[in-house]
Amino acid sequence: MQANLDQIYKDVDFLTKINPPRNFQNMASLAAVCDYIKYEIKLAGGEPKEQTWTAQGETYTNIIVSYLPEKEEKLIVGAHYDVCGNQPGADDNASAVAGLLESIRIIFQQQPDLDYGIEFVAYCLEEPPFFGTDEMGSYIHAKSLHDANTPVIGMICFEMIGYFSDEPNSQTYPTEALAAIYPSTANFIVVVGTEKYHDFNSLVHVRMLPEARIDVQLISFPDSNNSLSALSDHHNYWRFGYPALMINDTSFIRNPHYHESTDTIDTLDFEKMTAVIDAVYNAITHLK
Repeated sequence: MQANLDQIYKDVDFLTKINPPRNFQNMASLAAVCDYIKYEIKLAGGEPKEQTWTAQGETYTNIIVSYLPEKEEKLIVGAHYDVCGNQPGADDNASAVAGLLESIRIIFQQQPDLDYGIEFVAYCLEEPPFFGTDEMGSYIHAKSLHDANTPVIGMICFEMIGYFSDEPNSQTYPTEALAAIYPSTANFIVVVGTEKYHDFNSLVHVRMLPEARIDVQLISFPDSNNSLSALSDHHNYWRFGYPALMINDTSFIRNPHYHESTDTIDTLDFEKMTAVIDAVYNAITHLK
């Protein structure tokens, strides 16, 4: 089973064409995203639910769909749908929402028999000015799991999975130590986490490798407060003691269009995105 490139392109195209952009100030645009996500979930055979909260006087929404909800233990798979400022946000984070939606489609089509349920979540308010606050959609969701004493085996966050290059020396690093260990060509995807949850990170990495059509790297940073390890929704699950990681193309370290108006659909590599989604699907269906 391979992810559908045309469908992934359709998802990214829809999200990047929303005007005004889907940032926290444009409520109608955020509502349009929610409607689209719910519609696609229903088409896939799922039953979407809304989780709402208030921030700065407005009501924001997570969209949730569960696979095998009767299972006691849960795996969480998520991605944020808002953007930073007035930009289309193709890689950040339409690529990840497309990955989330395509994972939902494949799961509900293939109907894998699992010992755990999967809760897919599309989050709002990942971007500034809410990043790092208790008003992030992922914090709201993680706290709700904790408050309900839900057994969580782990959380996987799609975060920027669309920007790649096959040009030599196209991958940069913030330190020489990292550059000495990891590839110099920007045609790989990374499982990013913290050493505290290294076992979970390694398991996801190993499960992504079989028949992967893309190089999958792994890094577990030594400190959960490390800015490079914590820059997405997964870090809110750490706050409640849940193993969590992100699947990432190295973000601003690689992509010069990060948080810029040039983060457009034509900069993405959809062939490699399908390979990432397929590798993640293999992982999320083989964690126990």
